[in-house]
Amino acid sequence: MNRHDFLRHLHRIYRPRNYLEIGVNDGRSLALSRVPSVAVDPAFRVITDISCDVHLVKATSDDFFARKDPLLHLRNGRNPFRALARRDPLNLFGGEPKLELAFVDGMHLFEYALRDFMNVERHSRWSSVIVLDDMLPRDVDEAARDRHTKFWTGDVYKVAWVLRRFRPDLVVVEVDTAPTGVVVVFGADPENRVLKREYDRIIEEYVAPDPQDVPEEVLMRKNAVRPEALLRADFWPSLVRARNLRRPRSAFAPLRRRIESVTGTRP
Repeated sequence: MNRHDFLRHLHRIYRPRNYLEIGVNDGRSLALSRVPSVAVDPAFRVITDISCDVHLVKATSDDFFARKDPLLHLRNGRNPFRALARRDPLNLFGGEPKLELAFVDGMHLFEYALRDFMNVERHSRWSSVIVLDDMLPRDVDEAARDRHTKFWTGDVYKVAWVLRRFRPDLVVVEVDTAPTGVVVVFGADPENRVLKREYDRIIEEYVAPDPQDVPEEVLMRKNAVRPEALLRADFWPSLVRARNLRRPRSAFAPLRRRIESVTGTRP
């Protein structure tokens, strides 16, 4: 299953009510959305029909997230919950929009991808689903920071290492999609500041000149689950229900155990 088929099925199963995409390119992944969306790319060239209410932002992701209210469109767009939010003087429904599904396919350098994750998490909830693209290079050349191949992941695969090491509260699932794999992250915590606090040390430790020392387990996808298995998993209805009811973070614990059981992921 390629990444676009995986995303298509993920939209159908998870049924997000909003969508963020970093790295639009020609618009093929954005074309899968049917909900209010924000798409960010400094040089997009959309050649695909788009069928959603979308705000296309021509900017780097760093500049986008530096804005005062980057997700304003999701609050003011054709959102089915807009009227309810206006009639909510106690702010019970929630103020700032929270992302439900995000697809990160921006600059293929570790430090950029890590910042993208940090920024997306800041606007998410524990029930959000964050997908990182190009996370499983097939050889050292694809993983190079200096691109010289047709398919290119850069060294963004290291983000998964960092999340597992510094953020054991997350569930990080490698998925064996064609051509260069994705990682799906569950359990986002917008209040967690570990990555921000450790950012400089992380960059110093993990950014290295080419050639990259890519572990065999990454190249061989030893820990990656089949996309079909993840999409068929029985935890999705519970995750959607928890998201829709805005259940507290304590509800993540039983779901986490189920996700880890299905995917073979370990804390």
